[in-house]
Amino acid sequence: MSFLPERVELKTPEQILVMRRSGLLLHQVHEMLAGAVRPGITTGELDRLAHEMIRDEGATPNFLGYHGFPATLCISVNEVVVHGIPGDRRLEEGDLVSIDGGLIIDGWHSDAARTHVVGSPRSTADEDLVRITRDALWAGIAALGTAQRVGEVSAAIEDHITAAAGESLSHLEGFGGHGIGTAMHQAPDVMNYRTRSRGPKVRTGMCLAIEPMLIQGPGHWVLEDDDWTVRATAGGRAAHVEHSVAVTDHGLLVLTEGDGGAAELALRGIDAAPDPLAAT
Repeated sequence: MSFLPERVELKTPEQILVMRRSGLLLHQVHEMLAGAVRPGITTGELDRLAHEMIRDEGATPNFLGYHGFPATLCISVNEVVVHGIPGDRRLEEGDLVSIDGGLIIDGWHSDAARTHVVGSPRSTADEDLVRITRDALWAGIAALGTAQRVGEVSAAIEDHITAAAGESLSHLEGFGGHGIGTAMHQAPDVMNYRTRSRGPKVRTGMCLAIEPMLIQGPGHWVLEDDDWTVRATAGGRAAHVEHSVAVTDHGLLVLTEGDGGAAELALRGIDAAPDPLAAT
């Protein structure tokens, strides 16, 4: 492991292998949760399912206790954009529920989020929101494959959203992705829109958590009294998706995707790096 001048942690192939183990288990947790999301289940029950699976596999949830966060998952419903605290809220038909979680294996972190429609979608606008947010994530991941600087990832996310949605969707301003490795949040910031900074150079061993967060209509939001829940205030619903991605000598490895990102990257003309777990 080494560090760039900007204090970006660069991982060795051996360390990326452990991060892939962490990411693959997180993928499996998300798959389990996708099967559990249904009308009537509480967000607290989803949190318990994730906690039990992570602990049963010998891993550690990295959200629980992070700056005092009280749960294993962030679960954000409808107008809650991010950092929703699980509890006794029961999901209803047509809800949008964003589930964000992470875990640690042998000191190495993973972080990923998905947005689900509970049952049947309420509207085509909700379907479009989820689809565009997910496609924007993959546009950003694909851009990382050829980017010279991290800011090109941010630009690719913004460009995709503008082309797909115009002004009908808004970014959650001030929030974005981040580096990941021996800590859940590290340098560099990975915003979902252009900023004045071009960001650090993209180098082998860099691992990033890329995570678009979109709101229908204006992007106005408030932080609730719990100091965690971020809620949109202009009547729109929200979506949040995320993957942890490693830059290797052989291309990109999407650490938190089941196939390492091979299928989605192939749709964009990119060969994913060989999955180091495929031979283990």
